[in-house]
Amino acid sequence: MALTMYWYPKCGTCRKAKKWLEDHGIDFREIHIVENPPSKEELKSFYEKSGLELKKFFNTSGQKYRQLGLKKKVKTATDEELFDLLASDGMLIKRPIVTDGEKVTVGFKEEEFEKIWGN
Repeated sequence: MALTMYWYPKCGTCRKAKKWLEDHGIDFREIHIVENPPSKEELKSFYEKSGLELKKFFNTSGQKYRQLGLKKKVKTATDEELFDLLASDGMLIKRPIVTDGEKVTVGFKEEEFEKIWGN
C-alpha cells in the first residue's frame, strides 16, 4: 500500500520528509493537513499505531499552540479533549504524519524514516 503523508507545504520539516520519500523512490500521496486535517477517529488510529505519547502529536512550536496556551492544557486535559483539540485545527498537529495504514511516523527524523519506510 502506498504511503499517505499529511503535510503543510510551507513547513521545512515536511519538505525534507517529502524529499526523502522522493529520493528513496517511495510512492505516496499528499494530504494538506490544514485544508484536510485528519478526523478525530483517524487521529486516534494514528496514535494507537504510533506507540507515541498523545502530546507528541501537538505542534508545540506552532503559533496556534502558543496562542491557545496549550502548554498547560495538554498536561491536564483528558485524551478525549486532546483528540478534539487536534481534530479542530490542522495547525495544532505535528507534521508530517506518514502512514501506510499499519505504521505511523510523526515529524521527520531521517534515521526513523530509514528504519520504518526504507526498503
